[in-house]
Amino acid sequence: MKRVEIPSRFFFSTPPAPCPYLENRLERKVVTLLAGEDPDGLHNTLSHAGFRRSQDLAYRPACDGCDACIPIRVRAHNFKLKKSFRRIWKTNADITATMIPSKATREHFELFHRYLQSRHSEGGMVDMDYSDYQAMVEESPVRSRLAEFRKPDGSLFAVCLIDVMEDGLSLVYSFFDPEEDRRSPGSYLILWHIFECARQRLPYVYLGYWIDQSPKMAYKKRFYPSEILTRDGWKLMAE
Repeated sequence: MKRVEIPSRFFFSTPPAPCPYLENRLERKVVTLLAGEDPDGLHNTLSHAGFRRSQDLAYRPACDGCDACIPIRVRAHNFKLKKSFRRIWKTNADITATMIPSKATREHFELFHRYLQSRHSEGGMVDMDYSDYQAMVEESPVRSRLAEFRKPDGSLFAVCLIDVMEDGLSLVYSFFDPEEDRRSPGSYLILWHIFECARQRLPYVYLGYWIDQSPKMAYKKRFYPSEILTRDGWKLMAE
């Protein structure tokens, strides 16, 4: 992989804001623009350093006195399908998945809005309108795709916005039918991407940040073997 040098003056810090994951905490981020002659190369370099993407920006938490957000990725080729995961995979055997261009549609937006109202009604994203959603999906300077999931009757089950990296797939944002809890949709979507990476001979699925103290984010450690980013680089996480 080609090394991309990033001048330090191109990084900026956001002002403190309430943390969406931990109570009584403030979050601050370091951000930079994904631009230049090789935004994909820059994106890969920053992802290896623990950054995530939002539209044309890459960001990483830089909170005062807190390092709870830990970058995590799953080793797709060595993944262990536990009994509970086999049950989830079997339950969703009737779901059809298709990779499509990252273009916004009204159908996708309606599911996105229902999902936010049900699961994240107090979050800032719930006020997004169609143009905001369109920007989230389409304004990407790097290789991005949508994974679209449908039930046997053709109705929309889930959608994932994915960045295609040199060494894996990065899950940018996923949403699903909030009335399908029995299918364990969140876990199923991660399983599907692990198997898709293995099929494409890509080593990693990047899951964003693992936060052990947050019920919303702690579940990611269930997908083993996984690696977390430490001061000494990416290290295998204890099972």
